Amino acid sequence: MAKPYVIGIDMGGTNTAFGIVDARGNVIASDSIKTVKHADINDYIDELHTEITRVVTANDAAGKIQGIGIGAPNANYYTGIIEDAPNLPWKGPIPFANMISEKFGIPCIITNDANAAAIGEMTYGAARGMKDFIMITLGTGVGSGIVINGQMVYGHDGFAGELGHVIVKRTNGRVCGCGRTGCLEAYCSATGVARTAREFLEIRDDESKLRNYDIESITSKDVYDCAIAGDKLAKEIFDYTGTILGEALADFTAFSSPEAFVLFGGLTKSGDLIMNPIKEAYEKNVLGIYKGKTKIMLSEMKESDAAILGASALGWEVKDTD
Repeated sequence: MAKPYVIGIDMGGTNTAFGIVDARGNVIASDSIKTVKHADINDYIDELHTEITRVVTANDAAGKIQGIGIGAPNANYYTGIIEDAPNLPWKGPIPFANMISEKFGIPCIITNDANAAAIGEMTYGAARGMKDFIMITLGTGVGSGIVINGQMVYGHDGFAGELGHVIVKRTNGRVCGCGRTGCLEAYCSATGVARTAREFLEIRDDESKLRNYDIESITSKDVYDCAIAGDKLAKEIFDYTGTILGEALADFTAFSSPEAFVLFGGLTKSGDLIMNPIKEAYEKNVLGIYKGKTKIMLSEMKESDAAILGASALGWEVKDTD
């Protein structure tokens, strides 16, 4: 008989969140630990095991866990290895899926965080029933998960789908965290919005509420607050960001003709401020044969649960052997 629960683990650079999830996508219980607390990966896994076991026991789920799914930066679905993630405290290739599976005695599957979000959206969210869609995560960076014919696209090496690192500015592009210049991520992430704000404030002399902030510590949230309060320059920053993203989505459509783009992450909370310029630039730039065919929509998953849900969806891929 199939076991009723899976565990989802979302490993971030600062915190690792985890939860017990049922087949309907309800997070039965969740908690988190600090990712950066332990210099040794084995100590980190020990703490994770202790805390997950505590939550599993408290919720009468012992012996009822079918699989463990993990979303982590630079995680390879094929190999189960995390490869040189820049924001994790442990360097070198880490055979994380195997280490977790051995520690818990439960089968484990891992993928990168944006792919996990796409799988979660397909299993529990806005992309239920869709066979072709692209998930775009707009957070500190820009991530993506591409689904074609109902299959997650991993490529031959497990690392396909890095649309945040498609170059959108060929000349005088911003330096991206990946070391190249002009990447989409450098413009359309939350960090990118803050960079645009600093740039606009330096090269222009319009009046703006943003001038009341310390220019070096402006955040995308500050830009949003000013835009909502009617600040013209702040609105322009969202127009600029949304236009670049809309143009990029128009290009991505030519690649896989998705039924939808599902947008997720902190920046999507800006609502129409970012969605209107995205849709406008998309319609203006998409190839004629695709016009009016692709939806641009927001994720239906609660941000607090989304990463855990996305990771947990992988847990159902594990074949229950009981």
